[in-house]
Amino acid sequence: MEHTHGADHPAPVHQHWLSRSRLLAANGAFAVYATALALDTGHADRAWAVWAAAAYTVTTVIIWLTRHTNLPALVPLLVSLAGAMAAPVAWLATRMAPTPEVQVISRSAVLLLQHGTPYLAPGQFASWLSYNPYLPAMAVFGLPRALGASGLLADPRVWLAAVSMVLIWAAFRVAAPHRGCQDCRRGVLASTVFVTASPVIAFPLAVGITDPPVIALLFLTLALIARPSGVIKAAVALGVACAMKATAWPAVPVFGAMLATRDAARSAWRFVGVTVAVAAAISVVMAPTALANPAAFAQNTVLFPLGLTKHKTPAASPLPGHLLAMTGAAGHWAAVGLLVAAGLGFAAWIVLRPPGDAAAAAWRLALGLAAMFTLAPATRWGYFCYPLGLATWLVLTGQLPLRAAGDDVDAAVMTLPRPERRVRV
Repeated sequence: MEHTHGADHPAPVHQHWLSRSRLLAANGAFAVYATALALDTGHADRAWAVWAAAAYTVTTVIIWLTRHTNLPALVPLLVSLAGAMAAPVAWLATRMAPTPEVQVISRSAVLLLQHGTPYLAPGQFASWLSYNPYLPAMAVFGLPRALGASGLLADPRVWLAAVSMVLIWAAFRVAAPHRGCQDCRRGVLASTVFVTASPVIAFPLAVGITDPPVIALLFLTLALIARPSGVIKAAVALGVACAMKATAWPAVPVFGAMLATRDAARSAWRFVGVTVAVAAAISVVMAPTALANPAAFAQNTVLFPLGLTKHKTPAASPLPGHLLAMTGAAGHWAAVGLLVAAGLGFAAWIVLRPPGDAAAAAWRLALGLAAMFTLAPATRWGYFCYPLGLATWLVLTGQLPLRAAGDDVDAAVMTLPRPERRVRV
């Protein structure tokens, strides 16, 4: 697609990944996944799956029926967003009992306001729901209820969804190479809607899982860090993510190694320093008395996720690390040892063969997180939304060239254009 910019300003070249045919295939796959989930699960998961299966199916049908018309394909994308994310969030928040994640976030905010810490002390653990495995900043999503809000606005899922969508939009906007271009603006909006409506983001948001805002902040970090001028802003974004959940911390050494290779060691140390400082400052503000009881902090955020506490989470999937841990104490420590060994091996990899740009860093991070989730003693399939989300980011921002010859590109639904120049490893 070309634009008239005058003789002195050649028109930007748009190379979009997601054609109508790919959008059709993606929503068809989403519909199959949601249908299978509806048949295989129960409770909140099934409620989301029923809504999402209908939304994805309707979206697929609309795209198919309008494939030869001029109807902007953003219309069916909005249908999938409404049916797979907005409606299930509202339904689950008002019609069903709070999920364990929602209960933990809501309680952590109450504890924060009353005691200055979102964590219970070791002697107060009555069950696995007594633990709060999140870092202090996650409690902010429970503050509306703790401060007296009622109804839909009191549910943390509403705020998790709103913040995640805004951050995803901001990340795609920063990544767009032509900010003044109308097609780029439409691409940013379409990419935001597509990602937010996908099962990678919509499913965890509907059931109150806290990963989407962290994933969105990783997107924003990647968009900012791609340019040397955005390194400090990227460090701030990652620092916020690191104050929310421990799953963001592996990104710090990966991005630091990338900056040391692409820019200089000084840039890498500045990035790491700002990230740690921001995360520490937010944590202190959000949990001022938590540092006075490091045992409680460790029990909640370190030992419980590793399955080393008296009460263990039932939210465990049959992955290798969990299956090994189930064989007994020796198997559990073996799983922990394998996790540590994998972490050391990954660290050696990024030191000896550091990534050279943001795209390579994202792939390294996706692989490292996938290995960590596979080997962790207490883990679940849902954590793989991180590597899936990172892969999706690379595809939608044009850093994974998969465009098929002959595809019809619809600028109203396509994702972000590929920048003209990119450093590759």
